[in-house]
Amino acid sequence: MKDVPIVLSMGDCCGIGPEIIAKLFKHTAENPRFLVLGDVAVMRRAVLQARLPLGIAPTIAQVESPTERVPDGCMAVMQVPGLPMGLVDLPVGQVHAHAGAAAAACVELGANLCLQGDAVALVTAPLNKAAMSAAGIRYPGHTEMLQALCTTAQGMPPVRMMLANPQLRTVLVTIHVSVRHAIDLITLDNVLKTIQITHEAAQRWGLPAPRIAVAGLNPHAGEEGLFGDEEILHIAPAIRAAQALGIDARGPIAPDTVFMRARHTAEHPGEFDVVVAMTHDHGLIPVKYLGVEQGVNVTLGLPFVRTSPDHGTAFDIAGQGMADESSLRASVQMARTLVAQ
Repeated sequence: MKDVPIVLSMGDCCGIGPEIIAKLFKHTAENPRFLVLGDVAVMRRAVLQARLPLGIAPTIAQVESPTERVPDGCMAVMQVPGLPMGLVDLPVGQVHAHAGAAAAACVELGANLCLQGDAVALVTAPLNKAAMSAAGIRYPGHTEMLQALCTTAQGMPPVRMMLANPQLRTVLVTIHVSVRHAIDLITLDNVLKTIQITHEAAQRWGLPAPRIAVAGLNPHAGEEGLFGDEEILHIAPAIRAAQALGIDARGPIAPDTVFMRARHTAEHPGEFDVVVAMTHDHGLIPVKYLGVEQGVNVTLGLPFVRTSPDHGTAFDIAGQGMADESSLRASVQMARTLVAQ
């Protein structure tokens, strides 16, 4: 397995993805072998945009297969087949359909390499949902696209999004849908499946009996039905069903206090190992408030490890050498840790 790389998808070529990939070479001593899936010309431009010191800036080496090795000081890049022409000439910092199509193609190749055993994990640089939509890509984000790419005869795998940093881990029951639609998706089955996926994933990370806090949906977790009945009808029964399976799930806990209780610091060990939250913003605002620099998005339930940074394409600073690679760096480190479990 040591010769099988972690693959990094380039992300939107008009955003900061290629640049922060280039900046990983500031930390080569700690990084495992990785392979970039993207456009060679875009990655060569990214090395210039990154403004790395002399002696650190990598030389781009185009490879034809994941197993091909490159000399020290080189970044291995596989030219993804079928990418639109002229990606390097697209205006940086703007939405473009060709950039969206290219980003999706890079993710698709990365998933296929992982499924074939030619890569041990996939780390995805940020893509832009508007650019993907302009390209006719029907998926609202990485999570849904990867779920579809991993469909088998048994159907699509049940997957969940987790956002994690050293202080807090949050797994979501619902993700990229409107709040109105999300409430309809908060069912006993969906909440229970999220708890189960979370429990199984945490065990693979080395937590034999993970403590899972389940957040409510409504203010004060519904206040015994006074502010809503989702807790009574769906969330509490799902927790009881999880407990009957031997899972240490607790709640529903008021969403305005559960994250404070779960946050782990040297001065205040958290009461819980992970929080299951009902909606996208309920769960992600607390993690992102603690800082995106160490935030990592992990897709749970896929047949391979997939991580990504806790930020978007940052069109406002793209191409200016200002982008911070910390979250991508943390994503690669998280992928390496999860692969080793």
